[in-house]
Amino acid sequence: MKKKDRSRLTKPGEREPPSLPEFYLTQILRPFQRFAEEEASGGIILLLCTVAALVWSNSPWQGSYAALWHMEFSLGWGHFLFSKPLHFWINDGLMTVFFLLVGLEIKRELLVGELASPRRAALPIVAALGGMVVPAAIYFALNAGTSGARGWGIPMATDIAFAIGVLALLGRRVPAALKVFLVALAIVDDIGAVLVIAIFYTSEISWISLAGGLFLLLILAGANRSHVRHPYVYAVLGIFLWLAFLKSGVHTTIAGVLLAMTIPARTRIGADGLLRQGRALLDAFEEAGDQGKSIMVHAERQDALQSLEEVCEHAETPLQRFERALHPWVTFLIMPLFALANAGVTLEGGAASAMSRVSVGIVLGLVLGKQIGITFFAWAAVRSGMAAFPPEIRWRQIYGVGWLGGIGFTMSLFVADLAFGETAQLPMAKMGILAASILAGAGGWIILYQNATRKNAA
Repeated sequence: MKKKDRSRLTKPGEREPPSLPEFYLTQILRPFQRFAEEEASGGIILLLCTVAALVWSNSPWQGSYAALWHMEFSLGWGHFLFSKPLHFWINDGLMTVFFLLVGLEIKRELLVGELASPRRAALPIVAALGGMVVPAAIYFALNAGTSGARGWGIPMATDIAFAIGVLALLGRRVPAALKVFLVALAIVDDIGAVLVIAIFYTSEISWISLAGGLFLLLILAGANRSHVRHPYVYAVLGIFLWLAFLKSGVHTTIAGVLLAMTIPARTRIGADGLLRQGRALLDAFEEAGDQGKSIMVHAERQDALQSLEEVCEHAETPLQRFERALHPWVTFLIMPLFALANAGVTLEGGAASAMSRVSVGIVLGLVLGKQIGITFFAWAAVRSGMAAFPPEIRWRQIYGVGWLGGIGFTMSLFVADLAFGETAQLPMAKMGILAASILAGAGGWIILYQNATRKNAA
């Protein structure tokens, strides 16, 4: 029996079916591609790294866990060699990239998102304010006058990756407007966390280095105003900005947020220009010659493609390109590494640590304070006429989001490290953060799931 001619199975201009190896490779990679595209994926990996850190730090190999993060790692050359422990490079280096992404998201929301309109922004802003003030007040009331009082900023934070991940697990059971509300609330929460870190968790300031950092910010702002769009310009100047803030005493992650504010958010051409130039270039591509000839050896078609790529780049803002490029690195590398390096806490004598004022203050602040603060302040904003309440959302769902706001994790661990360093309070804080995040995540999921079930039943 003769084999079928594959060329007869395809029409002119159509792509031939993939070969068997290509087909099987596509089938193998497809589940991984789908996983990477899911919103809950980052939260799942973060959770796995957290569990790995806890298991490792309580295993017979716990010594290797501590030794790994204290291992010296060097960057640079000659007299410019910079040696710091691996834990520093993660918390002060890679987390600056995380805060750069946070800053980009904040800027986007302020320009075109939920925070761009005062009326739309009022509800998440006021709710986030309540979600910061009430938890901090609960924690401080329990720890005032003690060595743990410095940790009042820990329960103010919300982990946007975990919170959105839990909400994504509910799928279509929750309205899109609720997700928008949670994202906007978390963005405002991030702004609050950045301000708290900059104002209250900054060590002694070197004014000369800080002045150098501010000078670099002026250069970056000038580059923006001069329509400089190349990412390498902002990346190189951003590294020097990070070094200036490192020497100044102001935490380096603030440099990431400030750098984000200088990234251009304007396009060179509008939608009409893109359509007009794009159609002209596609027509030139079509009329360039023999359609059967490979694009790789067709000079005129190559020129048309390169011009089309430039036009598409001009129609997109550098802010969007930065955000899209950084998101997978932050989600699948930086945040999991941070969790692996910071979530490890020895559970020996855990009962005593769990009942300490620090741990109890964090748990009550995140679990109780967040739900009360977010729900009550949101209700007050709507009742006073300051904010409009979205018609597709119910108050029970706002209450469920208040629980999800109690998932502090990444931000809370970060603030805890700034507040307590290597002192005895740090393990207590970590235990409180982990316990509170689990309780808040589970509680929020149950409330939102039950609400969706009742709504469907009705």
